[in-house]
Amino acid sequence: MVEKAQLSSHLYHPKYWLLWLGVAMMRLTQVLPLPLQMKIGAAIGRIAMKFARKRVNTAKRNLQLCFPDMSEAEQQTLLRENFEQTGKAIFDTINGWWWSDEKIQQHMTIKGQEHVEQTLNSGQGVILYAVHCLPLEMGARIFGQFQPGVGVYRPHNNAVMEYLQVKGRLRSNKALVPKRDLRQMVRSLRAPNVIWYTADQDFGRSSATFIPFFAVQEAATITGATTLARLGKAKVLPFFVERNSTDTGYNIEIQAPLEDFPGENEIEDAKRGNRIIEEIICRNKGQYMWLHRRFKTRPKPEDPSLYK
Repeated sequence: MVEKAQLSSHLYHPKYWLLWLGVAMMRLTQVLPLPLQMKIGAAIGRIAMKFARKRVNTAKRNLQLCFPDMSEAEQQTLLRENFEQTGKAIFDTINGWWWSDEKIQQHMTIKGQEHVEQTLNSGQGVILYAVHCLPLEMGARIFGQFQPGVGVYRPHNNAVMEYLQVKGRLRSNKALVPKRDLRQMVRSLRAPNVIWYTADQDFGRSSATFIPFFAVQEAATITGATTLARLGKAKVLPFFVERNSTDTGYNIEIQAPLEDFPGENEIEDAKRGNRIIEEIICRNKGQYMWLHRRFKTRPKPEDPSLYK
C-alpha cells in the first residue's frame, strides 16, 4: 500500500528536466477559470483527432461495435464529442492533482454519500463500482472531500509521473494499492475502507470470462468484484462522475448498495456488473474512455481481431 509520495534526488536527473518543465507549464493553467480550461481542452481534443488516427480508429470501432443501431452520422458526432471531452480530461487531471480543497468544493456536487456512510457505519467496506470515464481523477478527489478512500491504480513506468500521480491522488485520499495486490485490497475493505474498482476494460484472457457488453456478445470481462466483495466482506455501490453540461463543475453520484451481491455465480455477477456499467456509460456517452481497445481479447486465440 502506498501512503506517501516519495520525492528522491534521482527525480531531478537531467533526463527528466524537460518533463518537469512541462509539469510546471501545466500547473500554471490551474489558475484559469474552469470554462476557459474546458474550451482549451476541447480544442486540444479536436487537434488530436486529426493526428492520432490509431486512437480515432479504435474509438470509432468501439462505437460501431457497441451501438450498431446508431446511424453513422450519430456515431461521428459522438466520436467528435468524445475527443473534445478527452482533451478536457487533461485539465481534470491538473485540477484533481493541484487544486486546493476549497477550490474543489466550489466546483462540485455530491449525491448519495449517505449510502457510503451507512455501509461503513455497519462495519462493512465499500467497493465503488466505477468506470473509466474521463473525469475519474476529479471524481476521486471530490469523493475524498467527505470520505477519504483507497485507490486501486497501475504504477507508472516513469518515475516522475509515478511521483506526481501518487502525490496528486493522495491529496484527499488515504492510500493507493497496485491493481494486482488483491491481499491489500481485501485488508483495506475489512478495515473497513472505501476502494475504487473498475471492471470495464480488457485485462486479457487469463482472468476473463466472455459475456455480453453492449452489442458485443463475447467481451472479455473480469469477475474480480465478486471475489473482492466476498473476501472483503464489502458492499458494492455504483459510482458515477461527470462534468456538468455548462463545464462549470463536476457532479458525482453514489447509488445504494447492490442487493444480493455477490451472488452464487460469479459469471452472473459479472453479467449484472456489465449491465450496471452500461447504464453508467449511457448517462454520458461522450465522457467515457472509448479510446481503449475494449474488445482486443477474443474468446479463442485464433478468432479474428475486431479492430482490423
